[in-house]
Amino acid sequence: MDKHLLFVFLFTDSLSPPVNVTIKAVKANSAMVTWDIPEGDPVIGFAITQQKKDVRMLRFIQEVNTTTRSCALWDLEEETDYIVHVQSISMSGTSPLSEPLRFRTPKEAETQASKSKDEVMMEEVGPATQLRAGELIIIVVVLIMWAGVIALFCRQYDIIKDNEPNNKDKAKTSSECSTPEHPTGGLLRSKV
Repeated sequence: MDKHLLFVFLFTDSLSPPVNVTIKAVKANSAMVTWDIPEGDPVIGFAITQQKKDVRMLRFIQEVNTTTRSCALWDLEEETDYIVHVQSISMSGTSPLSEPLRFRTPKEAETQASKSKDEVMMEEVGPATQLRAGELIIIVVVLIMWAGVIALFCRQYDIIKDNEPNNKDKAKTSSECSTPEHPTGGLLRSKV
């Protein structure tokens, strides 16, 4: 056997499979798979295989350049058994598969029934209340801005109204006739 080939074989073989593979947050249509890696493994990513029990179809999820130790499994069917394996990926290849992990998704009705009524209410009302508070702040800011724009418009309108040509002629005529030096006429019409 070639020395180089033996080195590659030993190096690839030295990558250990992920350990402590667990399933969390199991719902009727989703779940979260988590794992750990043995210390010192040069891991750059992971590959997750998901299979329905007794069915040959596989879903293969591969994530590279990640330090994440979890993956969401989505689009699952309720009341179905699944088998999950996780593999580590390094620059030289992949590790062996982790031990198979079997889990079963519950019925949709079971996941809703398992929550208490208080949890359901908090989950449904909490984000909506925060959203409404944020919307209220935005509405108040917009109203204040509009009030400022309207006040500025009214001020500018008064300035424009005072400077209209009709108002200027009236202003000139009244100012020309009312100068104290020339009671009979303004400065411009006086005969000196």
